[in-house]
Amino acid sequence: MNPVRAAIVTGASRGVGKGIATALAQAGYLVYATGRTISHKADSHQADNIVPVVCDHTNEKDNDRLFHLVSSGGAILEILVNSSWGGYEKMVEDGKFTWGLPFWEQPAHRWTGMMDAGVRAAFNCSALAARMMVPRRAGLIVNISFWPAQKYMGNTIYGIAKAATDKMTSDIAHELRPHGVASVSLYPGLVRTESVLEAARQGWLDLENSESPEYSGLVIAELARDPNLMARSGHVLVGAALGAEYGIADIDGRHPKPLSISDV
Repeated sequence: MNPVRAAIVTGASRGVGKGIATALAQAGYLVYATGRTISHKADSHQADNIVPVVCDHTNEKDNDRLFHLVSSGGAILEILVNSSWGGYEKMVEDGKFTWGLPFWEQPAHRWTGMMDAGVRAAFNCSALAARMMVPRRAGLIVNISFWPAQKYMGNTIYGIAKAATDKMTSDIAHELRPHGVASVSLYPGLVRTESVLEAARQGWLDLENSESPEYSGLVIAELARDPNLMARSGHVLVGAALGAEYGIADIDGRHPKPLSISDV
């Protein structure tokens, strides 16, 4: 009997993480989908091969419990997707939109949400995943990142967090390369998450060139099968560009156009 292929998707309560978990489950992985508020009652977590795990990734004991659960289950961890992120919480406080304030006026919780729930959590989970992948000399770690790593997008901490994510991707890829484990940063496009759909209903966003939350998961599943995976390790990959290269259609049959740094 072939061993069960497993994937961990962090931050899968909603949005991009939830979509990736759904797509990887449909691709045949046993998916451990994590989140602070994740529930067995969530519609897309009803699949038999999705295991919702309540996990606060700022808590290292929670991370340890998650990876022990996976390792003790007998499955082989093939993919880790780091999608946990606390940076979009409390964007409006006391009736004031604080997201775009200059860095010296930013609330302290925003650093914690982006750097601890984002970068630090991804680093910790990557280390735990590497301990399972390195002995097998195979595996893929995907860090969900975005263009603020390369371009100012209205919030200094946002740029710091995403730049740190991309640098982490590059450096851990360097250390993992001799062991046959790959690490990439993946940039989604405009994703039809719950908050984006609400913004579109208010007339703030045009969804003409948007992606489903599942699209990144379709791309990741194909990337994991790519015989040239290690040649991509350490790089920033734009999801729609990779999807176009692989010939992947979104769940609605459309082919999203890749965003460039000048588009965002």
